[in-house]
Amino acid sequence: MTIPKAMTIAGSDSGGGAGIQADLKTFQELGVFGTSAITAITAQNTLGVQGVYPLPLEAIGQQIDSVLSDIGTDAVKTGMLFSANIISLVADKLNRYGPYPLVLDPVMIAKGGAALLQQEAVEALRRELLPIATVLTPNVPEACAILGSQEIGSVEQMIEAAKRLHELGPRYVFLKGGHLDGEEAVDVLYDGSEAILYRSPRIRTKHTHGTGCTTASAIAAGLAKGLAVTDAVSEAKRFITAAIASGLEIGKGIGPTHHAALRLSSAK
Repeated sequence: MTIPKAMTIAGSDSGGGAGIQADLKTFQELGVFGTSAITAITAQNTLGVQGVYPLPLEAIGQQIDSVLSDIGTDAVKTGMLFSANIISLVADKLNRYGPYPLVLDPVMIAKGGAALLQQEAVEALRRELLPIATVLTPNVPEACAILGSQEIGSVEQMIEAAKRLHELGPRYVFLKGGHLDGEEAVDVLYDGSEAILYRSPRIRTKHTHGTGCTTASAIAAGLAKGLAVTDAVSEAKRFITAAIASGLEIGKGIGPTHHAALRLSSAK
């Protein structure tokens, strides 16, 4: 039996709601075999991030070598990369083994406010990974950080920001609007010529830990299965909307999304 494969290169979330844990759950739910290379270990729960411990470059590189030299992959998703040195290493490995469809989730700040990407690493992200990304998946604060001084407070400004981000090299920009106000949550997919808007009712819940990781890994799963980017994004939107609507009340703070929600609702 053959099965599509997707690899996540990201940090570990001990609380299980985000990071490689969320990525692998998403891959499994969407029918893709998941592999991983851990870039950093976080001590983390629903209340926040208590510690960040980047792995040595040798350990990160060897994980990537081990997976790609044997198992291979049909798509790659990157998450928490933390430092400029890790970004350079990952870019080098992907260029050496690839090209692969790459979903780049520019993880910068945890839900509780902890920094997950060093400030000096933002330029390395722009220079080395954005030009090889198939889909860049920032939220509004991440888009502002990448662009430097961009103000994003409306859908029109989201579209303009997506256009500017596209100029940095990714084939597609999927700018998520969950941080904006309004009764609707609006996301923008931009391919260099057309902006597609994805609108959904805003779900009033605090249990949204891991939404960015889950969305990006769902897109990567779709690409691994051979879907076009627009179809992979549509599948990811259905998946994450169900997951948020069924958010789990786990822990004392911001709970995770429910990765099995779409499957369980379909089985009824």
